[in-house]
Amino acid sequence: MRYQKVIFSLRTLTITLMMVIGLQVMAHTGYQDAPDDSIAIMMARIDSLTRSDSVITFEEKPVQSVLIDSTRIAKPKRDWNTWRPDPKRALWLALVLPGAGQIYNRKFWKLPIIYGGFIGCIYALTWNNMMYKDYSQAYLDLMDNDPNTASYNKFLHLGVEIDSSNEERYKEIFRSRKDKYRRWRDMSFFVMIGVYALSVIDAYVDAELSAFDISKDLSLKVEPTVIPNHSGGNPLQAQSLGVNCKLNF
Repeated sequence: MRYQKVIFSLRTLTITLMMVIGLQVMAHTGYQDAPDDSIAIMMARIDSLTRSDSVITFEEKPVQSVLIDSTRIAKPKRDWNTWRPDPKRALWLALVLPGAGQIYNRKFWKLPIIYGGFIGCIYALTWNNMMYKDYSQAYLDLMDNDPNTASYNKFLHLGVEIDSSNEERYKEIFRSRKDKYRRWRDMSFFVMIGVYALSVIDAYVDAELSAFDISKDLSLKVEPTVIPNHSGGNPLQAQSLGVNCKLNF
């Protein structure tokens, strides 16, 4: 709207100037019929110019919008065939969340192995800890000689009782089993830490070796060969037959 007002004011000013110039020309030349024709021609030219300007201004906006839309449509997509993971990013993801490095490296088949190892370690840790607490309590009840605390009876066979004749043997049994389940509990914890460390190392090494160039001409060639033997003096005995293996990579 502001642009049209400016054009309208310029057109009015131009028409006024042209009318003044035309009147001066008539005063000098003495012609009476020329002003109407000249003013009409001038008006037609000005109208044509303003129309052409308005058409140009209205056609600029669609061109700009088409260019913007074309840039949005032409956004490049990631090619997963040529994509290579970043080793540092894979390392940090694996440290924060076990298995996240394998997901980032797009090695989804490794997730059941990693999480299966974690689940197995957690189960072993829970089971051994429970058995350690039960045998520890049974051992303490057997050592205090209090008949009211007899949690060790649940570990005995039917009809078996602990008396002075077998008390020392059962003390040794409960003590050894208590220590055994404690060792297994601690071992389960360290194995779980090992699974975590292996998942981190695997994510980093897998991302690092993703850009490793392996030649297509990877082959093993086996052929017979003659191996020189310098121990004998006879030329026929100075050589022996063997097998030569060549690995091309």
